[in-house]
Amino acid sequence: MITVAFFKKKNKQSDEVEEVKTEEELAQEAENDKKHEMKLLILEKLNEKLNGTLYDECIIMPKGFTIDVQVARMEVKDEINLFQVIYIIKNDLFDEPLIDPVDSQGKTYEEAAQMAVEIFFGGVWHPLNQSITKTNPQHISVDFLRQHYDFDMYCQSVVRIGVKEKQPVMIMNYLMGELPKYLGSKKYYWVRIYLAKFKDKQMAEVRVNGSVCSQLTELLKPYVESWDASESFLCEKQYAIFVNRADDECPFKKETVINAANETIKTMVNIRNRDDYLAMIDKLNDMLGDQALASEIRIFIPEIMAKLTLGYREGDSLFLIEGEGDDQSQIEFKKTQLRSYFYLQQAVLEYLGTRPDKEDVTRIVTNSVAFREMKKVTDQMKEQGKEIKPTDLFVPGTSYKIGAPDYKVW
Repeated sequence: MITVAFFKKKNKQSDEVEEVKTEEELAQEAENDKKHEMKLLILEKLNEKLNGTLYDECIIMPKGFTIDVQVARMEVKDEINLFQVIYIIKNDLFDEPLIDPVDSQGKTYEEAAQMAVEIFFGGVWHPLNQSITKTNPQHISVDFLRQHYDFDMYCQSVVRIGVKEKQPVMIMNYLMGELPKYLGSKKYYWVRIYLAKFKDKQMAEVRVNGSVCSQLTELLKPYVESWDASESFLCEKQYAIFVNRADDECPFKKETVINAANETIKTMVNIRNRDDYLAMIDKLNDMLGDQALASEIRIFIPEIMAKLTLGYREGDSLFLIEGEGDDQSQIEFKKTQLRSYFYLQQAVLEYLGTRPDKEDVTRIVTNSVAFREMKKVTDQMKEQGKEIKPTDLFVPGTSYKIGAPDYKVW
């Protein structure tokens, strides 16, 4: 049992009570000090390779790139120091920071820091540096929703752990038939592939600008299943950077969408009837002066909240409905091509992080089309004496319609 000791320190003005720190607090401080020591060591070793400028505990590189380092986890096992290091790369042209988690180890901090640096340098920094110097670009053509963009792709060799006999494979090639469908109007996109296997356990993950893309991930599962990992842990990782040749002309900023989303969530919680809903639409239109963006916000907040709270599986697609009656058509594209989607997801996640009342969340979720369709399915199954959970269901993506003329997906 740990006790907290107190002693009084008197002066002429008042009695002050000073608290002595517990063993847990002292241990946490010591761990934080070790993490900070490791961070400084990694920055020093990384800057030796990059020749940037160390300032305020981050590295400043040409073309506006900054690199920050966080040591997220550390432990000692069998006298080996194990670390998880997170690299955070920012640039004014990035829509969101590029985040690269790296696991490293070593008998000493120096060895572990050197490994973390080598993995980062050979992984994400290689294609980023190619994009800065415009070295060996591969042209990628993108067409969606009556729009056309030309991208330059920069892709580095695969970073491998535990793989010895197998010939290197350009993993990105497995995705190139589908990957252009995930690129939209942003200036930068990055794709991170992480594959791992040990005995009967395997992991495959493809992220586009930090967001997991389940349909791209499925394409790589047969490749991972072909590995022989019966005796040792195998891992392959690859990055690609895509740079839009056109300048970003999006008419709104991320902060605009986040702020409007926060206000909309507050309003949705208090909606009780159709008049309240129509008043919300008018308020949102007035706030943004952009009917199309306002429609995206009010449509996708309930859908995203339903997905996050009910836990059903969802595909990477969105379906834009155009036309009326017999002339109505549905056009499929990807969530990563609609930049407001992940801004809204961020706002919803932050709202759920405040632990709102269940009733407030439910009031928003019931406006979701996916929720209503799911309820129909579960009710039908109950009538047949069967039970189905939301986690058993798969939703390809959200279908939506925008009434604004000349709607363009940004």
